[in-house]
Amino acid sequence: MIERILTVGGLTLLSRATGFARDVILAAVLGAGPVADAFFVALRLPNHFRAIFAEGAFNAAFVPAYARIREQGGAQRARAFADQVFTMLLASQIVLLALALIFMPGVIAILAPGFSKDPGRFTLAVDLTRITFPYLLLVTLVTLYGGMLNAMHRFAAAAAAPILLNLSMIVALALAVFFPSAGHAAAWGVLIAGCLEVALVAGDTTRAGVMPMLRWPKLDADVRGFFRALAPATLGSAGVQLALFADTIIASLLPVGAISALYYADRLNQLPIGVIGIAAGTVILPEMARRIAAGDEAGARHAQSRAIEFTLLLSVPCVAAFLLIPDLIMLALFGRGAFTAADAEAAGRTLAAYAFGLIPFVLIRSTIATFLARGDTATPVKASLAAVAVNVLFKILLMGPLAQVGLALATSIGAWINLILVMWLASRAGLAQFDARLRQSLWKFGAAGPALAVALWVARGPAEDLFAGWLVLRQEATLGALAVLGGLIYGGIIIILFRRQWLDTMRHSFGKTPPAPGSD
Repeated sequence: MIERILTVGGLTLLSRATGFARDVILAAVLGAGPVADAFFVALRLPNHFRAIFAEGAFNAAFVPAYARIREQGGAQRARAFADQVFTMLLASQIVLLALALIFMPGVIAILAPGFSKDPGRFTLAVDLTRITFPYLLLVTLVTLYGGMLNAMHRFAAAAAAPILLNLSMIVALALAVFFPSAGHAAAWGVLIAGCLEVALVAGDTTRAGVMPMLRWPKLDADVRGFFRALAPATLGSAGVQLALFADTIIASLLPVGAISALYYADRLNQLPIGVIGIAAGTVILPEMARRIAAGDEAGARHAQSRAIEFTLLLSVPCVAAFLLIPDLIMLALFGRGAFTAADAEAAGRTLAAYAFGLIPFVLIRSTIATFLARGDTATPVKASLAAVAVNVLFKILLMGPLAQVGLALATSIGAWINLILVMWLASRAGLAQFDARLRQSLWKFGAAGPALAVALWVARGPAEDLFAGWLVLRQEATLGALAVLGGLIYGGIIIILFRRQWLDTMRHSFGKTPPAPGSD
């Protein structure tokens, strides 16, 4: 299973790398001004709905159901199920798209009320969102096809699809002179990317012989079970997105640049979440569903424990870097063109606030898999909605004194509440039986992270002095030196604490049924 996580993680890393190039160009062309704010609202709206109806609720309900039906009922029954879901999904998205295009000014007035005081920014946001919103329909189809492929252990196409979004936007921004504004160019890049993503993933679905077709839906047992799982999953995803909606609404009331600072900080925060957390969760969900359907509870628990270990191994250094040198990271990555040092400082403080919640962000997909793999989408919703309530409350409390940094910090607090509640509910249900190896690993990671943070704190001054005389690429060189030094130090700490034998054992046994007691 580790090979699958590395496949998804590697392609996600490539996606994030091209996404970084895209954001560097966005920052240079749009900066953090009114056009950037309008575009990021236009980008957020379809992404909010995508997270509710597609990647969030739909994946949580569909992937385990499809994997279970294929395992227990065979390919033909799975095809009939997928055809019916495809038909209903397509119809619902067409209706949603029509309503959104008609009522877009009202939607923007609700999502970004602060724009109403700036007619130019409001009109631009409406125009750009009308261009980007059809992306929701296209990416929903990508999610359906990708879910079917994931259940068949084919992860590459779906993981590679977001790369096309980044490349499409880069090309569109390069041709911005032919559009009314750079914001329009970026928006059209989003829409074109959706078409390309559908073509890529649909092609792999066709090659796999599982391409869904239109079929008059019937509420048979499989479809009813899917909707029973979908309803609470949608409620939970909607709750999470409500908190993100609150970010946009509140940030629109803050000074110009707050939305952009949130965007750039979240983009970096999403790097480890996507490459590590989502990659592990994407692989572990069908794996656990398959094992549980086959009666292999021990194997499912073992796979989940190894996924959590692997996730922590890669995410701890990200937390240390985001907390200790966020301003340097922002300045080195985006500090050019229209993106000023003040913009980098604001985005860096926001990134540090997000980093406080990075551990629960990356772990939550692997921890809720124990419920989703059993078809239980309701229990994670309870934790999610409670966390959302805490999140929104802290946003209101912190927006005044901390501006957009308070919004990011509230998101992190909500993430910790979510993870703690999920773990408590899993423990109460007897589903959080983590092995001794994982428990021992937790305190070792807890020691490795602070040690790395101290090393970065001590080394930053000398590194900045070393490159102080450079007229160009000074921040980039400083960040690169700290990254190399930090990697060496963290790698050494891990080898000392875990020993080479432990790393070899993890690499070879990841995803396999655990050995008999006493043999490990």
